[in-house]
Amino acid sequence: METFVSRKRRRLSPPPDRPRKPRFDDVKAVEPSVEEDSTEVKLAVLASLHPYVEQSVLLDLLLANEGSVEATSQGLSNPRDEQSPRKRSTVASLAYQSSISRFASQQSVNASKAKRLTKKGRTLHLYSPEDVATHTPCSIIHNFLRPDEADALLEELLEEVPSFDRATFKLFDNVVQSPHTACFYVQSVEDQEKQKTEYLYNGSYLTDIRQITPHMRRISPKVQDAVNGAVATRIKHYPGGKKLRHQSPKAWIPNAAFVNCYDGGEESVGYHSDQLTYLGPRAIIGSLSLGVTREFRVRRIVPREDSPSTSTPIDSEGQIAIHLPHNSLLVMHAEMQEEWKHAIAPAPAIDPHPIAGRRRINITYRDYRESFHPRYTPRCACGLATVLRVVQRKRENWGRYFWICHVGATPGKEGCTFFQWAEFDDDGEPKDIKVEEKRRDETQQQQQRK
Repeated sequence: METFVSRKRRRLSPPPDRPRKPRFDDVKAVEPSVEEDSTEVKLAVLASLHPYVEQSVLLDLLLANEGSVEATSQGLSNPRDEQSPRKRSTVASLAYQSSISRFASQQSVNASKAKRLTKKGRTLHLYSPEDVATHTPCSIIHNFLRPDEADALLEELLEEVPSFDRATFKLFDNVVQSPHTACFYVQSVEDQEKQKTEYLYNGSYLTDIRQITPHMRRISPKVQDAVNGAVATRIKHYPGGKKLRHQSPKAWIPNAAFVNCYDGGEESVGYHSDQLTYLGPRAIIGSLSLGVTREFRVRRIVPREDSPSTSTPIDSEGQIAIHLPHNSLLVMHAEMQEEWKHAIAPAPAIDPHPIAGRRRINITYRDYRESFHPRYTPRCACGLATVLRVVQRKRENWGRYFWICHVGATPGKEGCTFFQWAEFDDDGEPKDIKVEEKRRDETQQQQQRK
């Protein structure tokens, strides 16, 4: 889908003897079946009624109103506010955009009930926070930090970037490298040691684990408050105003972070879901963007039937591009990792940032839950803790979680065939004998403190 953008242009004044502007009722009186015509005919009708609106905008609004020419025309004739869409700028100040929801009839902030605007093979570009919240599993906050705070954090992390590394892992029997560099940060020296000796990533232990930088430590409370506020708002719009099943009711605490660097438009990351192993089901992630603006793309996962003949195309519902400018905080909500995939798309051209140049720094804050420490998770025949995944493709078991060996993801190693369904209570806590061991450990620790 063409970018939903309204650009500044000189508006021509109509001649004094211009006849009365046509209305939808005039067209309907001549051709009452206009609502049953093809998209091209509908666009032609709308263009005749609203000649000063660009065709790409008309198409977006037509899709938003489920193909209804009448509803689209009424929305354009009676906008919900008096501000011109051509005079409202985005925070990124790269383009001028009107909120889709402003024109769509009966649009709701409730993401679960929002009309889907994406189509197969198309990309819908979103800029405004209200549209992001309505049509994706995310929330976005522009100008999250004070400008001086954001710049100081960016400069601090740019000094760290030269020592970042590219992860190497095995994918379908091929050894591949991450298309961007990254590093992992934790809160304390104690957490560093635990991560190096107890937590596995892609079947092996990380060696370069760092304590969070002074500026990262300074803004962590702000990220925590903003994410918890966004989650509370999101829950109000879930069915019945209740959290999702398996979503933790506890406050989200950012105790670990991956810092990624995308140096230039060619560095990217393909569609994926983040690992749930140490976060648990219905994980929430806070992602802070610094430096150049890049596109964060999301697409809904469509499960398929077991029969190969009824397989669903990967891009059957199109994709949505969320533009992430400098100093913006994106919240990936509880439905994201299980039901959607996300990516950072390659950029043919980028506008350099005055401090970062061609680079984008991204901090993904995560809440590592104690009940998902490796000591409480199942071990495979290799003797190592397994990883948690969710069924996303097959409709029969869609949404079910399972534990599986991940040693084979390490180059030079072969894993085993371990598989075990995972069971969680409504709050996302494991239903397993290991949890009893955790409770005994906690009781012993409390007794030792006394």
